[in-house]
Amino acid sequence: MSQVQVAVHAHYRMRKTTRFSVWEVVRRVLSYLVLLLVTFLVVMPVLWILLVSLRSQDEYTSYPIRLFPTVAHWQNYYLAVFKYPFLKHTVNSLLMAVPSTILTVLSSSLAGFGFARHRAPLKNVMFILVLSMLMVPRMVTTIPTFMLFSKLHLTDTYWPWILWGIGGSSYHIFLFRQFFAAIPRDLEDAAEVDGCSRFRIYWQIFMPISGPVIATASIFHFQWVWGDWFTPRIFLSADRTSLGVLLSTAYTDPKGYSLDTLTLAAIMVYILPMIIVFFFAQKYIIQGIVTTGLKG
Repeated sequence: MSQVQVAVHAHYRMRKTTRFSVWEVVRRVLSYLVLLLVTFLVVMPVLWILLVSLRSQDEYTSYPIRLFPTVAHWQNYYLAVFKYPFLKHTVNSLLMAVPSTILTVLSSSLAGFGFARHRAPLKNVMFILVLSMLMVPRMVTTIPTFMLFSKLHLTDTYWPWILWGIGGSSYHIFLFRQFFAAIPRDLEDAAEVDGCSRFRIYWQIFMPISGPVIATASIFHFQWVWGDWFTPRIFLSADRTSLGVLLSTAYTDPKGYSLDTLTLAAIMVYILPMIIVFFFAQKYIIQGIVTTGLKG
């Protein structure tokens, strides 16, 4: 090959590499722009709640609307938390969310272990029935469930959340089943040779290595119970109800008018723990969701 041909080929490769590099830069810039836009759309409601919660009540109702408050009224947060029974209903929400989360994770992991590692007749049919419950709207089962607990005199107590926790969650059973199914069989066979019972294999071998899916299930279920407004509104009285129900009813002045700035300040405190938990636990959530899809 002559020197001219070599030079032509080198020039062609340089142009091709340059075009590829330019396209790669454009693709990355567009990807970052799209991600920034989506992030802005997701974060904007929270930022709006924060800015409005720092206004005075008169400024909240004033026109034209301003994005930033003239003076930041941080006392709104103090009044929202200490002037109203915010802390009391926070304890009520924790009494519902914490035991329910612990029991749901334990019962769902045990059911997922059975579906993943045991051989039983009609096992796949039963698993399909469990998954089919994901498609049943909760509104459909609310009235029959309320009538059942009313007959058992368990309404206006936290026993329904405990019993729901013992019954497990279809979604969490699916997560644990998928995770346990991806664990090599040799690990289980070696434990059986050493004389481990089935429950000991589940508790001492499978559960300690299930950190990501346990974290994912715990965070998701805690958020579901913590953020649930509909069920506590029906099953509990005003004195025992959750913090979410309190935010929709309690923040009014003596004349009955809604104190919107105090409500938004309370909402900001209400959602802040979930934002912090998700921020620090997002690695485990992503890892738990990814690892549950390794094996069907």
